[in-house]
Amino acid sequence: MKEIEVRVLDNDLEKAMRILKKKIQNDGLFKRLKLKKTFEKPSEYRRRKAREAERRQRIAAARKFRK
Repeated sequence: MKEIEVRVLDNDLEKAMRILKKKIQNDGLFKRLKLKKTFEKPSEYRRRKAREAERRQRIAAARKFRK
C-alpha cells in the first residue's frame, strides 16, 4: 500500500480533511473496504469485473472520440 500524506497549512483542518478524503477516494481505498466488508460470490465477482471493464472501455472511447 502506498502512503497517503496531507499537510495542514494555517491550521485549516477542514481543507486538509477534504483533500484527504479526495486522495483516499481516488486511491480506491473506500471501494476496497466496502468490497471486503461482505462476501462476494464468484459469479457476482465476475459480473462486477465485467461491468467495470465495460465502463472503462466506454470512458476510453468517449475520450478518444472527443480528441
